[in-house]
Amino acid sequence: MISLILATAIRYLLPLLLLLSVYILLRGHNAPGGGFIGGLVASSAFALFALAHGVDLSKRVLRIAPRNLITAGLFTAGSSGCVPLFFNLPFMTGLWFETHINVIGKLGTPFFFDLGVFLVVLGVTLMIIFSLMEE
Repeated sequence: MISLILATAIRYLLPLLLLLSVYILLRGHNAPGGGFIGGLVASSAFALFALAHGVDLSKRVLRIAPRNLITAGLFTAGSSGCVPLFFNLPFMTGLWFETHINVIGKLGTPFFFDLGVFLVVLGVTLMIIFSLMEE
């Protein structure tokens, strides 16, 4: 049973929730928030879309398989932790570039770790939600 109200509302909520998740991700390495909460918000947006329009359309809108999101996230988070090893520093030491970006601030390895966590949480949560909804 498809709810007309949810199907209409999710057209506007999906972009807004995804924008909110990116905002939470970008402010996460300087203030409360980060990859985990941003990933949960993004996955809830796709879960609502799947409730309104079905899992198949939700997968087509996502365009990337959740398994690939998990792989990319693990690689991003792991490689951000290994970068300091090339400078004879301990694993997961924070390194920052000297340039300042207006929206993000100083770009460094903590941001890339948060980005990896964001992708892993998004992928795992969507994999669980999609498999439960397909049953």
